[in-house]
Amino acid sequence: MDDLTVKRAEDIATQERSIQKAIDAKDAQTKHDEAKAGDRVEGAVQAGARKYPEPPFPKQHQIKPGDEAMLDPAPMYDAPFWKGSGKLEGFAALITGGDSGIGRSVAVLFAREGADVAICHLDEAGDAEDAKRAIEAEGRRCIILQGDVSDPAFSEMAVAETLKAFGRLDVVVPNAAFQEHVKALEDLTFEHFDRTLKTNLYGYFNLVKAAVPHLKSGAAIVMTGSITGLQGNKDLLDYSLTKGGIHAFARSLGTHLAPRGIRVNVVAPGPVWTPLNPADKDAESVSEFGAQTVMKRPAQPEEIAPAYVFLASPQMSSFITGEVLPIIGGYPGG
Repeated sequence: MDDLTVKRAEDIATQERSIQKAIDAKDAQTKHDEAKAGDRVEGAVQAGARKYPEPPFPKQHQIKPGDEAMLDPAPMYDAPFWKGSGKLEGFAALITGGDSGIGRSVAVLFAREGADVAICHLDEAGDAEDAKRAIEAEGRRCIILQGDVSDPAFSEMAVAETLKAFGRLDVVVPNAAFQEHVKALEDLTFEHFDRTLKTNLYGYFNLVKAAVPHLKSGAAIVMTGSITGLQGNKDLLDYSLTKGGIHAFARSLGTHLAPRGIRVNVVAPGPVWTPLNPADKDAESVSEFGAQTVMKRPAQPEEIAPAYVFLASPQMSSFITGEVLPIIGGYPGG
């Protein structure tokens, strides 16, 4: 080995040590500064159009399927800063689980963009009426349909009633979900597993199967997935399974329906402040819901709903199909 090669290697090693020394000095200074400042509790990230609530929340637990009117603080769904510009002008949309949570916010923004909306719910009549009033306040028509999405006859009826009321169907949002945790696999009963799959998978299939024959080129299907379908969740085994299935279904269906001009995409949220989670988690867990995200808080429904407008509008996403869009408040670094 010649002297020049050895000399170069030694010089590089010296350079590496010099770089390390500078970083070590900065690390030491940072620790010193933090020690002087004391333990600082940093609040949640506020990067939106208005300030959003952050943990800890009041301890609360709900009976399924959950009641938005009882949530404290009330979910922020109406996005008063959002200015409609006709992105869905003249359209008609059908949204399952449209009475509350993400579904309600999506319904309101769809209406603000010019769409009439049919919302489906299980038995939350008060929430459904509140959602209807909010949609009508946007100057659009709304119908309420009560039923079980796992029943194919209900999906057929919902599509028929939407067509009867509005004369068309342009956007379909399969969104209704059942979620209930288990701490041990042995606690996941067949009845529990069956209910999750029937609501979250059969419900999506039933709605799409009923709707597709009535969709024309330019229509869109926007499904609600979940970060659990991408990363899994140790306490939501069945729910994560269904959400992963929804992602795969949408990607396959997007390819299948592309020749007919029908786009299919998924929004996959992380924690969102809706009745779904207080109707699953215990009161103590609810108080810290979303605190583990990079933004240190859960999303509010109005922070998720714009993605549905984007994926539903042929003005905005005409070249997008089969995609899964995670909205999870950031990816944790090492």
